[in-house]
Amino acid sequence: MQSAHADNGRITTVVFDLGRVLVEWDPYDAFADRWTREEWETFSTEIDFPAFNHEQDAGRTIADATAALAQTHPHRVADFEHYITNFARSLGGPVPGTTEIVDELRAAGVRVLGLTNWSAETFHEAARSAPVIDRLEAVLVSGEVGLAKPDPAIYELLIELFELDPARTVFTDDSPPNIDSAAAVGLVALHFTDADRLRSDLAELGLPVRPLARSDEK
Repeated sequence: MQSAHADNGRITTVVFDLGRVLVEWDPYDAFADRWTREEWETFSTEIDFPAFNHEQDAGRTIADATAALAQTHPHRVADFEHYITNFARSLGGPVPGTTEIVDELRAAGVRVLGLTNWSAETFHEAARSAPVIDRLEAVLVSGEVGLAKPDPAIYELLIELFELDPARTVFTDDSPPNIDSAAAVGLVALHFTDADRLRSDLAELGLPVRPLARSDEK
């Protein structure tokens, strides 16, 4: 799940996933004013929301998604439209601690990029919720290129577009399958669980981030 060491010299680039790494995302929050969590789970299970949403991440337009849902679950079209209309509410601001890591890396001259599974039509909301996203050198958005993690092709495109040396490039993501796929193409892959763990992992790789405060420090 995690490749722990760079194989070819010092790390020069860190690539961040966005959702639940730099910006909080909970699709239920788009419905919190009208549904209980249980009602959201019923909707999600009925339409297989993770798979349905992944199609938009991989380039399907919202119009085509709506048309597809009208064929399979016509009584759920209005619910999906509510999600899109209220998408900004599903974003909960910066993930605690990761903005500071990005800024420390940038200040030290490390290249900092983004690679995200995200619909091209809603991506504009990302930096509104977590402004650090606009401080990344660039973000490769899956919905804009028609490829989505964990497809190895999107990592290969990342490497090609930004002329990366995989062995000197860290990629961090909260999804184990995405981490496994990134490691398979040679990236130094770190499974994201929280900012403290990421900070520790990056420091272990020799990257210029401040060490965690010791628990016995006052």
